[in-house]
Amino acid sequence: MNEIKTKKQLPSKEERHKLFGSVEPGPRTKPEEKSKMPDLQNTKKDFLFELDAVGVQNVKHPIVVPSTLNPKEQSTIGNFYFASTISQDSKGTNMSRFTEQLNVYHANGFKVDIKTLKQFVKELQGRLKQKDAELSVEFPWFFEREAPYTGKSGMNHAEAWIKVNYHHENGYDVKVGLKGKITTLCPCSKEISEYSAHNQRGNVIIEVTLDPDYDETNIDWKEVLLEATESNASARIHPVLKRPDEKMVTEQAYENPRFVEDMVRLVSSDLYELDFVKQFHVKCVNEESIHLHDAIASITYDKRKEK
Repeated sequence: MNEIKTKKQLPSKEERHKLFGSVEPGPRTKPEEKSKMPDLQNTKKDFLFELDAVGVQNVKHPIVVPSTLNPKEQSTIGNFYFASTISQDSKGTNMSRFTEQLNVYHANGFKVDIKTLKQFVKELQGRLKQKDAELSVEFPWFFEREAPYTGKSGMNHAEAWIKVNYHHENGYDVKVGLKGKITTLCPCSKEISEYSAHNQRGNVIIEVTLDPDYDETNIDWKEVLLEATESNASARIHPVLKRPDEKMVTEQAYENPRFVEDMVRLVSSDLYELDFVKQFHVKCVNEESIHLHDAIASITYDKRKEK
């Protein structure tokens, strides 16, 4: 038999707060107006060392990403890092200035392209009153992909990022990167096996330094880096595959076996031929299907050091 409970008579919310430790505000002796408050971070003394970087990271914020592939414009979330160096005679930075400026750009629709980010970083350097400022933003980039035989389409995505550094004397340094997924088929397995060959999902990570005169209105770096990744793979990854598509993809992979060493050399060759790429780092990580380990290979090359 269910016991009938008497309805509780709770104290007021204020009394409940007091019950759990809340107390009345104490006397207020310090100023409440910003102009009268001490600014410790702007203290000028000899603080022993210059700081390489001071700022904020893991700042998630809505952004708009333009693309030459469908969808042409997409709303997503960017993960930001903001920083600047701090001179030896400065105690620190005003952290709120980073996110304050982010909100100003958001109010106008924050389109994450290189032109906008260069402007952002230059303004940030002036706001911080330091000799430099840097920004990086990572975001998922979606693009439409059609199946090779049926034409059935779906959405693929890659991880993309932009890094911009501005120095008031040296100007800009801009790097962009992409991590895309591919299929790789093992050449050794194909060579020694009677019936088949094992394959795996590969992850290609590219980061490049852009030429100062790079014009993103004519060339979308995201599409170019994606093509360098996928066109050199055993086969591309597809969101939708019917049986005729699957036949084409698996046969293509069998006809184009790739080691991780092959992948980074082939991708690097494509990047080397791009005039707007001045330096590049390429890494391939294969999630092996018949081993517990991953296979890796990488190349770093700086075209600016060539004679």
